[in-house]
Amino acid sequence: MTDSQVSVRFAPELWLFLKARHRRDEVAVAHDGTSSLGHLVESLGVPLTEVGELAVGDRPVDPSYRPTTGALVRVSAVRRPQEIPVVPLRLLLDVHLGALARRLRLVGVDTAYRNDLDDDELIERANADRRVLLTQDRALLCRRALWLGAYVRGAHPDDQLADVLGRFAPRPAPWTRCTACNGLLAAVAKTEVEELLQPGTRRTYHRFARCRDCGQVYWHGAHHAKLEAIVSRATRLQPSLTRPPTAL
Repeated sequence: MTDSQVSVRFAPELWLFLKARHRRDEVAVAHDGTSSLGHLVESLGVPLTEVGELAVGDRPVDPSYRPTTGALVRVSAVRRPQEIPVVPLRLLLDVHLGALARRLRLVGVDTAYRNDLDDDELIERANADRRVLLTQDRALLCRRALWLGAYVRGAHPDDQLADVLGRFAPRPAPWTRCTACNGLLAAVAKTEVEELLQPGTRRTYHRFARCRDCGQVYWHGAHHAKLEAIVSRATRLQPSLTRPPTAL
């Protein structure tokens, strides 16, 4: 290490954000003597939303800390489950996470999603509604205007769901939200929705729920087994995940 460098040790959980040549126990990084530690970490590809504790030597420091030449910096991953300043958990997902949004709503997590919001609009809505912005766009997570965000790990929606549930451990309430709009569901009598049903559905099914916001009607249709499997996998991740007696 030269006189114009600092040494950085990233927790292995953060290596996926690093370039291949930096995925090792210790990285020597050029340092200009004025940049903050937060800037240094993000310049290597790691959003601060994914960082737990920062330490120089054995002393915890803030992202605004300016390390001196030759310092040894330790960067830990965010602790799971992560504590957040808003309870219950409220999420906003970017345009590429529609399948994950439906799964999160299925297990009862308050999840806002639209497929027509650009980055500025996502940040504005996340800040205004105090929602945690979920994305796989590292640059978006590094935007200073964003109040709180999180990187979603995994390429498949089921893996992404497991990642989010493991990170935030939300209070589960499956079968209580509309997978189309995120509104709350309420049980309704068949007579209240009968005119909206196809003849085969009217003959076969007798228990229904309806979204209080968009009016979408739900019942145990042919697709229900697939949805049950998603909830069952989430149940194994969080044993407290139970099904309300009046839900579909």
